[in-house]
Amino acid sequence: QVQLVQSGGGLVQAGGSLRLSCAASGSIFSINAMGWYRQAPGKQRELVATTTSGGLTNYADSVKGRFTISRDNAKNAVYLQMNSLKPEDTAVYYCNAMIVAAPDYRYFEVWGQGTLVTVSS
Repeated sequence: QVQLVQSGGGLVQAGGSLRLSCAASGSIFSINAMGWYRQAPGKQRELVATTTSGGLTNYADSVKGRFTISRDNAKNAVYLQMNSLKPEDTAVYYCNAMIVAAPDYRYFEVWGQGTLVTVSS
């Protein structure tokens, strides 16, 4: 069984910083894309940032220049450094990974449990 476990998040004032972490565990052969999504109250889940196994990154326009996604392939982990946070960044953040499982090479998508980020004004 493969799972993603998140840590980080919490309450921060506007302009502050937070770092989210997410690690995959289980019978993993490889991990392709990893990313972060968020869902604000009353809104649909939206992409925040993604990264490929080779390190290519993609960001939502709303977070470009403020958030940085990174990953540690040796640890099967992905991180999201969030700087200059705004009240509109308040949401539940979810990590996501496209995983090739061992030993059968089954390919599937996994989500983390979600973590709340609250930015006060």
